[in-house]
Amino acid sequence: MTTEKENIFLFYPNIIGFARIFLAIISFWYMPTSYIISGWCYIISVGLDAIDGHAARHFNQSTKFGAMLDQLTDRCSTMGLLVTLSYFYPKYMFLFQLSMAIDVACHWLYMQTSVFVGKSSHKSFDVNENVVMRIYYQKDVLTFMCATNEIFYCCLYLLYFTTGPTILGFSLFKIAAIFCCPFAVLKTFISCVHAYVASLDLAAVDIKEREAARLKKTDTK
Repeated sequence: MTTEKENIFLFYPNIIGFARIFLAIISFWYMPTSYIISGWCYIISVGLDAIDGHAARHFNQSTKFGAMLDQLTDRCSTMGLLVTLSYFYPKYMFLFQLSMAIDVACHWLYMQTSVFVGKSSHKSFDVNENVVMRIYYQKDVLTFMCATNEIFYCCLYLLYFTTGPTILGFSLFKIAAIFCCPFAVLKTFISCVHAYVASLDLAAVDIKEREAARLKKTDTK
């Protein structure tokens, strides 16, 4: 008796992931001209990031493809927004470029290294893990850091077009941006910690493989 082969691409969390990509592309298209369409598409895409994780756990559909899709969508979405911010705020282009480079490079290195060392997920950790990583990958902490980082950049984007709603004469977008700014900076620092931890793990893999190669060469003599 044969069992039907599962179609990983049609798993519910992965369908949500495809929807996120579609919304992000629409958001990119309208970013220079319509902050309402672009803003809503971007915010919904980011919001779906939380839903796909719940769907994966609820339907027991966690996959390596889904994890990679989620990670790449996160990085590319934020990168697209930062490209636009570099255009809107050329004075701060270097900082946006630096943020993009650190975000993409450090997360890519960390995720790739997680595969090399055999972790079930780049979000998994043990008691011997770096203390910053242990704290960061606590569910509530991770959600808060990701949310404040996105809110900061989204507010900068919206402030280019409008002050938005105000309270006592102060723009809520500006208040939110000021509040979230330190956490966005902290998240960039944590990305660097990702690269540091991944580099140590990857170097340990290299040392182990080179030692095994030396022993094999010695045994053949």
